[in-house]
Amino acid sequence: MLVKFAAVSAGALLLTACVSSQMPISPANDDVDAAPTPPTVATNGASEDQAASCDLDAIQSAIGEPFDEANVAQLQSDSGARQVRVLRPGDMATMDHRPDRLNIHLDDQDRIEALRCG
Repeated sequence: MLVKFAAVSAGALLLTACVSSQMPISPANDDVDAAPTPPTVATNGASEDQAASCDLDAIQSAIGEPFDEANVAQLQSDSGARQVRVLRPGDMATMDHRPDRLNIHLDDQDRIEALRCG
C-alpha cells in the first residue's frame, strides 16, 4: 500500500513540475510574436452580382431535351453561368459550391434530367 502511495505521489510531483515549468503565452510576453492576421477570402475578382450569375429560370425548358455538346454553349449563355459541368449517372463530382457554375445532370439516355447552379 505504501508503494502505491509513493508511486502516485511521485507521478503527481512530476506532473506538477512539468506544468509549472511551462511559460504562459500571452500578448504581454515580449518573447512571443503576435499571431498573423487571418487571410481574407475573395470571390476571384467577381462582385456579389457576378458570383451569383447562374439563372435557372431562363433554361428550365431544356429539361427533358436530348443533350449534345452543341447546346452546352447555348445553356451557358442563356443562364449566364461562367462554368458548365455535365454530370452523367455515376459520375463523381466535387462538393465545392460555385454559384456561377451550371450543373447539367443527365439520365441514362443522355437527356437533361436536372439543371442546377452551384
